[in-house]
Amino acid sequence: MYTLLLVIIYAAFISLGLPDSLLGSGWPTMQAQMNVPLSYAGIISMIISAGTIISSLFSDKVTRRFGTGLVTSVSVLMTAVALFGFSVSKTFFLLCVWSIPYGFGAGAVDAALNNYVALHYASRHMSWLHCFWGVGATISPYIMGYCLTKGYGWENGYLAVSIVQIALTAILFFSLPLWKRPKNGNANEKSSKSLKLSQILKIKGVKNILIAFFSYCSLEWTAGLWSTSFLVLAKNIPSETAAKYTSLFFLGITFGRLISGFVADKFGDRNMIRIGLAIIFIGLIAVWLPVNADWICLNGLIIIGLGCAPIYPSIIHSTPNNFGAENSQAIIGVQMASAYTGTTFIPPLFGVIANYISINLFPVFLLIFEVLMIVMTEKLNKTVAVSAAKQE
Repeated sequence: MYTLLLVIIYAAFISLGLPDSLLGSGWPTMQAQMNVPLSYAGIISMIISAGTIISSLFSDKVTRRFGTGLVTSVSVLMTAVALFGFSVSKTFFLLCVWSIPYGFGAGAVDAALNNYVALHYASRHMSWLHCFWGVGATISPYIMGYCLTKGYGWENGYLAVSIVQIALTAILFFSLPLWKRPKNGNANEKSSKSLKLSQILKIKGVKNILIAFFSYCSLEWTAGLWSTSFLVLAKNIPSETAAKYTSLFFLGITFGRLISGFVADKFGDRNMIRIGLAIIFIGLIAVWLPVNADWICLNGLIIIGLGCAPIYPSIIHSTPNNFGAENSQAIIGVQMASAYTGTTFIPPLFGVIANYISINLFPVFLLIFEVLMIVMTEKLNKTVAVSAAKQE
């Protein structure tokens, strides 16, 4: 039963990644058909992000009341319905309407699943699960591309992913009895009271990890969005080559998480974060170096992706150990909200900087978040060590 549930959770993580790349891959066709500006994709993205942040903040209360299994099942159902809504929408307004349940479903399932895995499974599974998220995010553009190439339209791209989500929803509802049997005997998530945001922020070290998580997601998404522009405009690299290496950046994250899974249990979450930060630093230096050898900068981008790989899953998996299993759902929910805040607002901020100052500041901008991560995670480590010493 334990293994069967793990297989279902892996499938759920693939499903989590599937919708995330659909809008970007389908939007050029969608906006032309609906006769709206190209920039309107940002409005849909903001609505989804807002719903995700809100549902992440309330995930602790909801999960404690209904349990991870039911929250996951209903959240995936909401996402499936929203994607079906996208597939039948003929106006931009309707896309905005369906973005609301899309965001609420995505935030709740993300926080609930991450906490469940952090509590009940080894660190290697957290790395591999997030690798499988990358698999889902990689597959969906191919689904959309196939539908567009074959003349089926972007609507059928959304419909195909919606059908996959509906199938997973059915599996999740049938699997509900399995979620009540954690292997390691941790208390059921419904057994204790939920925490208010003010209470969460008073827990020692929480503010440190929130800033660190915000910084990580800001760095990753800024790198993903602006690396191609930086390579073309600042390094004079051909756009085709730049786009290729940007995709390799994301492949580096996915492949890096696959590799991390094999060593995560040996090194531990704390050291995996340190290793990731060290690798990112090497990559940033390679990208920043004012040399004419393009291969150094291009491969530096891949190195940054590899460095990013272990940080997200290790931060999540270390939460119960750092703050207690009884607090982990609440803190992971706020961590998710912090992460989505970074991914929503920081990449556009760099766009403003690039437009009005210089896109050459790209590696410096990323380095600021690298330093913030180092400082905040090391402060957290000291706080946890002091707390552990007092309990002995």
